[in-house]
Amino acid sequence: MKKSLFFISYCLLLLSVQSIFAQAPKKIIVENADFSDVNQELMPDALLLTGNVKVNHDGVVLTCNKAYFFQKENYLKAFGNVQLVQGDTLYLNSKYAEYNGNLKKAFATGNAVMTSPDATLATDTINFDRNVQEVFYNTKGTIINKDNTLVSKSGRYYVAEKKFQFLTEVTLTNPKYVVKSNHLDYYSNSGHTYLLGPSTITSKANYIYTEKGFYDTKKNLAHFLRKSYIKYDDRLIEGDSLYYNRNTEFASATRNVKITDSINRGVVKGHYAEVYKLKDSMFVTKRAVAINFVENDSVYIHGKKLMVTGKEGERILRAYNNVRFFKVDMSGKCDSIHSNSKTALTKLIGNPILWNGDNQITGDVMHLIGDNTTKKLDSLKVLNNTFLISKDTLGAGFNQVKGLNLFGKFRDGKLHDVDVIKNTEVIYYSRNDANELVGINKSVSSKINLILENNAIETITFFKNVDGDIYPETDLPENARKLRGFVWRGDERIKSKDDIFTAEDNEMNDKLIQEGKDQEAKDKDVPMKVRKETRDYDKKKPVVKTSTAKKDTTKTVTKATK
Repeated sequence: MKKSLFFISYCLLLLSVQSIFAQAPKKIIVENADFSDVNQELMPDALLLTGNVKVNHDGVVLTCNKAYFFQKENYLKAFGNVQLVQGDTLYLNSKYAEYNGNLKKAFATGNAVMTSPDATLATDTINFDRNVQEVFYNTKGTIINKDNTLVSKSGRYYVAEKKFQFLTEVTLTNPKYVVKSNHLDYYSNSGHTYLLGPSTITSKANYIYTEKGFYDTKKNLAHFLRKSYIKYDDRLIEGDSLYYNRNTEFASATRNVKITDSINRGVVKGHYAEVYKLKDSMFVTKRAVAINFVENDSVYIHGKKLMVTGKEGERILRAYNNVRFFKVDMSGKCDSIHSNSKTALTKLIGNPILWNGDNQITGDVMHLIGDNTTKKLDSLKVLNNTFLISKDTLGAGFNQVKGLNLFGKFRDGKLHDVDVIKNTEVIYYSRNDANELVGINKSVSSKINLILENNAIETITFFKNVDGDIYPETDLPENARKLRGFVWRGDERIKSKDDIFTAEDNEMNDKLIQEGKDQEAKDKDVPMKVRKETRDYDKKKPVVKTSTAKKDTTKTVTKATK
C-alpha cells in the first residue's frame, strides 16, 4: 500500500515538473554575428553582438547591425536596420528595437514600419505582443493598403484577423472618397471597413453620415445603420437602413425613409425606397407619400407606389394604386396620378374625384394645371361626364351642375371661375341676402358659368338655348331634385393629411416604426457584427505570399574576444 502511494506521488511530482518545464519560456538563440564581445563597463551582463546580427526566438527571426543580448533576462536590444520577421505574415523594421523572450513582446521605434501581405504601417513607435498576436501604436501612424491610405493618432492591428482598429481621429483616403471616424475597423485583406460612432464619407458625388456602417472599399458597396443619410447636391436620403453602390450610384433605404428634394421643395416618405441617381429616378413604397410645397402650402399625395423620374426642372411624379391626395382647400382620389413639373400638368387617371372646398367634382378625365412662373395652381380641366355637386348651405338639398366638359380657373389656390359646356343641366337652391330660399332653379343650356367665392357658388350665368325655371320648393318633388347620375360621396371626402392613408397603411406604419425602435434599443452601442464574407475572405481568395525580408547574409558566430 505504501509503495502504491509512493508511486502515485512520484508520478504527480513528475507531471508537475514536466508542466513547469513545458511552460518555461524559450531562450533567444543567436544564429549569427560577425563579432561578439563582453564589456561589463559599457553594458553589464550583456553579450555585445556586431555585424549581420541574426537571432531566433520561437519562430521569430530578428536581424540588425548591432545588439545587446541579456542572456539571463532573455532580453535583446537591437540597433540599426532592425527587422523582426514572423513567418510570411509580418515584417517589422525600425532603427531601434527591444525584444523580451520571456514575455514574447517587441518594441520598435525610429521610423518604425510594419509590413503584412496586404498593408504597410508607418509610425514612430510600434509594440508587438506575440501572445495575442496584436500590434499597437499610440503615435501618429499611416497605413497604406493599395488604393487606401489610413491616418490615425493610435491604432491596433490583429495579425490573425488582418484587422486594424482605430479609436482616435482616423482618416481613410481613397481616390474616390474620404472616410473620417473615431472608431473604424479595417480589414486589410478584404478592404472591408466597419464604422461605429459619428462617421462621414465625403466625395465629389455625395456626402454620407452614419453612426454604424459597413463599407467594402474594393467593391464600393456599403450598408449603413442608425441615423444615417446620403446627401447629394439636390437630394437627401435618410432611413433606418441604407444600402449604397457607389459604382452605379444606386441607393436603397428601409424603414422610416425620407427623401428630401431641396431644389423642388419636395419630400417623399415611406418604408422602402430605391434611388437611381444616374437615372434621376426613385421608387418608394410601403405607406409612400409625396409632399410638395405649392403656394406656401403642402400637397400630400399617397399611393401604394410612388415613382419620381427626370432631372431638376423636368421631374415627373407617378403614383399608383388607390391614390389619394390632400391640400388645405382641395383633396381627391383616383387610380393613379401623373404629374410633370416641366409642363406643370397633373393628370388624375382612373375614376377621379376632386373636392374643392365643399364642392365634389367628378368626370372621366381630370387635369390640374399650374403656372411655372408664379408656381401657383392655375386651372382645372374635366373632360367627359362632368358632375359638380355641393350641399345647399342651409337645407338638405344639393346644388348640381352637369355637362360634358369643365374648365375652371383658380384664384389664390381656390377655384373661382368655372365654365361647364355642352348639354349642361343645373339644379340650384336660390337664396336671397337673408339666406331665405327663393326657389329651386332647374335649367338646361349649352353653357354655364359659375363664380365661386370661398368655394361656394356665388352666381350662375346660363348661355344659349336656356330652358328651365325656378320652382317653389313645394312644387318640385324629391325625385326631381337630383340629376341623372347623381352620387354624393361626402363620406369619402379627405379632410386632413392623415385621411390619405387607409387603416391597413397605418397599421403597417405603426408596426414598422416600433420595429425600428426595438432594433435601435437592441443594437445601441453594439458594433456591427462582422460579416461572413469578411471572415471567409481568404478562404475564397487565397492570399498571394510575398516577402520583403532581407537576404540572408549571416555567418557563423565568432568566439567572444577577451
